[in-house]
Amino acid sequence: MVAVLAVVVLLLVAGGGAYWFLRGSDDPAPTTAAPTGSAGAAEPSAAANEPDEPVPSAAAPESSADPRFVKVGQCVRNDGVAGGKPKLLISGCAPKSYEVLRRIDGATSGERDAEAKCAKVEGYTNWYFFDSELDTLDFVLCLKQR
Repeated sequence: MVAVLAVVVLLLVAGGGAYWFLRGSDDPAPTTAAPTGSAGAAEPSAAANEPDEPVPSAAAPESSADPRFVKVGQCVRNDGVAGGKPKLLISGCAPKSYEVLRRIDGATSGERDAEAKCAKVEGYTNWYFFDSELDTLDFVLCLKQR
């Protein structure tokens, strides 16, 4: 009887530990927001006052459509609501999508920094940046609307 009770207690402790571990692994990615100029926000912008580009909002595997994994030559689309939080997704290169002309990884300080970096890229129409608490995750995308 004591052995059965010990096994039941061990199973309960192990199950509780597994639950605690798995629950903690669902932490969201760094906070993102539409263009507001606040620190820690990912902000897209258009060179000619075009609609905002979307922002990544959660961690995703490399095989996903998360813009953190986009490469030069690929395209992204804005699935965010007009005037709301932007939401970029990697997509096929179709009308109204944005081709990535240049990707600049590394620390970014925001809107002015992204605009200055993309100003050197010939043919860009829009820029997008992701600014997280970890500078190694920051990036700027120089985009051309198709």
